[in-house]
Amino acid sequence: MTQQPTTGRPAARPRRRVGARAGTRPVQSTPVTTRLADIAAQAGVSEATVSRVLNGKPGVAATTRQSVLAALDVLGYERPVRLRQRSEGLVGLITPELENPIFPALAQVIGQALTRQGYTPVLATQTPGGSTEDELTEMLVDRGVAGIIYVSGLHADTTADMERYERLRAQGVPFVLVDGFSPKVQAPFISPDDRAATTLAVTHLVSLGHTRIGLALGPKRFVPVQRKIEGFVKAMQDQLGLAAHTVESELVQHSLYTLEGGQAAATALIERECTAIVCASDMMALGAIRAARQRGLDVPRDVSVVGFDDSPLIAFTDPPLTTIRKPVPAMGQAAVRTLLEEIGGTPAPHSEFVFMPELVVRGSTASAPR
Repeated sequence: MTQQPTTGRPAARPRRRVGARAGTRPVQSTPVTTRLADIAAQAGVSEATVSRVLNGKPGVAATTRQSVLAALDVLGYERPVRLRQRSEGLVGLITPELENPIFPALAQVIGQALTRQGYTPVLATQTPGGSTEDELTEMLVDRGVAGIIYVSGLHADTTADMERYERLRAQGVPFVLVDGFSPKVQAPFISPDDRAATTLAVTHLVSLGHTRIGLALGPKRFVPVQRKIEGFVKAMQDQLGLAAHTVESELVQHSLYTLEGGQAAATALIERECTAIVCASDMMALGAIRAARQRGLDVPRDVSVVGFDDSPLIAFTDPPLTTIRKPVPAMGQAAVRTLLEEIGGTPAPHSEFVFMPELVVRGSTASAPR
């Protein structure tokens, strides 16, 4: 790289290595403190701030960080590897397994939005027994991605260590988190309104005369699960007058986000005489329909079933599934827009952007049986 000529300084000179740690000494024998002082003076900041930037430490404003990097370039120092300009063409997208069709649908929206902005999405999928989220993150960072979007990652798990995201931020990698929220992570979050989702489902089923409504969902440690329970319990209290402890102990069943998980949860709820079941995913809802049929029950005549997501092709099941439509296009586009603002040096506030879901009534719900 060459520099523009400046008064009293050659037009270009060889890059010198700079850093506050061993292994980043310059070609010249100039003391580290002298180099820090030069960079600090050029950037108009303290030597301590320069040291924090060079070592990838958090707590430095984006504009200040850019001033220090610009000073490195002007003075002819070589940026430490971790601070070199990242590729503008690659953005990482880390998702769970792709068996649940909602994840490919969201990946497609995000991928298309990135492509329109001139970026290339790099899809990294977690599979059972495969790479972990941390391993996928390391792989993407090593490839110099400009940023990362996480979908339903460890940020949604209340038992997970959130320090992994702060370490990523310290490396200067922008990221956005979709589905799930943690007050411990300084980052923008994109979520559907899970409380409103179960409220919509309960309201619909109560209007059909159901009074014994069950909720089938995943493990309780996940933030979206906890929020769905909160919305469900409040709706059952407000609309049917049931006590919160009764709802949680008798009408909420935890399982896995799979067809088999939905089948197991629905079996338990049907045994408790539920005439309607709200499921936390469309895959679970298909499992609930299977459970009802195995017991000789008809959907929706004997048991009504509501899904969540409105996954592709779900309108063509037998019966077509009533579901809560997750606002996938709006969420995907918001995730990309927010990440690109971060990449462009305009960090989004530590906040959660919440999108309202929509009830889609089809053939899997009907009036309560007499």
